[in-house]
Amino acid sequence: MPGTCAPPCYRPPIESTELATRPWENVPMEALACPCGLGEDYDSCCGRYHGGAPAPTAEQLMRSRYSAFAVGDAAYLLRTWHPSARPRTLELDPKCRWTRLAVLETHGGKLFDATGTVSFRAIYVLDGQRHVLAETSRFVREDGRWLYLGPVE
Repeated sequence: MPGTCAPPCYRPPIESTELATRPWENVPMEALACPCGLGEDYDSCCGRYHGGAPAPTAEQLMRSRYSAFAVGDAAYLLRTWHPSARPRTLELDPKCRWTRLAVLETHGGKLFDATGTVSFRAIYVLDGQRHVLAETSRFVREDGRWLYLGPVE
């Protein structure tokens, strides 16, 4: 997810028994709703992908990448970025708080597809101001794993 805003600085993915290190709460991650908005708890939803399981669809990869921004998992973002477009490093802005994701449309990107696109709108707050990131993202599946290519130009 490109843009000038990124969530809390990188910290390695946490074990489910550790406590979250967020400025607004200190509760076990397994007790938190997943940031992607599907209504499941983090560990049952995007947390499993952050832990290494492959996302089964392009949409689920996009949702898990949004959640990675929200929980500050830069390593996951880099791992799921296609090598042809991946930055060398990724620093996440601790002042940015991702608050909502809306998936608007998907094309392809299903279990038996090799490519797909996902259009979404992500809302974040930075310095007390609400912002919207809208993008149609391109994805490709290589070796059984979906990877983010970048926005549709």
